[in-house]
Amino acid sequence: MTVRSIHELTDTDDPAWPMIAKKLTTGPVTVQVLPVDADRARQSLFRLQVTARSVLGTLVLNTGGLLVDHGWLRILGGGHAGLPDVATMNRISDPGDDQGALIIAIDVLGGLFAVNGGALPGKPGGICFLGSDTLAWIPIGGGHTTFVNWALDGGLKRFYANVRWPGWADEVKHLPPDQGLSVYPPLWSAQGITNIAGTSRRSCDLLELAALHLDLTEQQS
Repeated sequence: MTVRSIHELTDTDDPAWPMIAKKLTTGPVTVQVLPVDADRARQSLFRLQVTARSVLGTLVLNTGGLLVDHGWLRILGGGHAGLPDVATMNRISDPGDDQGALIIAIDVLGGLFAVNGGALPGKPGGICFLGSDTLAWIPIGGGHTTFVNWALDGGLKRFYANVRWPGWADEVKHLPPDQGLSVYPPLWSAQGITNIAGTSRRSCDLLELAALHLDLTEQQS
């Protein structure tokens, strides 16, 4: 592939940021835009080789990430403190490295959303979800832009209805961006999923929690 310079990736007549910025202030759910280090963001964008015309590119370039619905979902961007940028999350070191799956968001329970690059079920380019209750990659349709719009338009409420408990928002909204909630009994167990309100929950490193779910999923395959 031809490697494009950072200027080619950022200099576009039709950036996606104005559209996303408007949605961030008019949508039905709470969204916190994390600040981003410009140099770090540009390095991530260069490694990804996507332009600011795309929603993925514009989030990387203009945000450290998005905390959606009281922080239940963390949509990855250019990185902020302990929350990785998209390229680092996916261990992309060289520009345009091929990816069988590109992780683009993490929920507070360590569930993952990824763009299917051919290694996951469903159509290439579609979004797959690895839930902490299923430990399996499931195609949910749409691409990255559709996913971001869906999340900002309130889609999480129905999607996560079976794994939320009374008072979840008060527990989640105070967590730092790099912290998640470890649940015991785990949600993939019968005891956990049938009595979520009665589970024990504690804060933990979000990336370690997500890695645990990935490991458990791979062990089952």
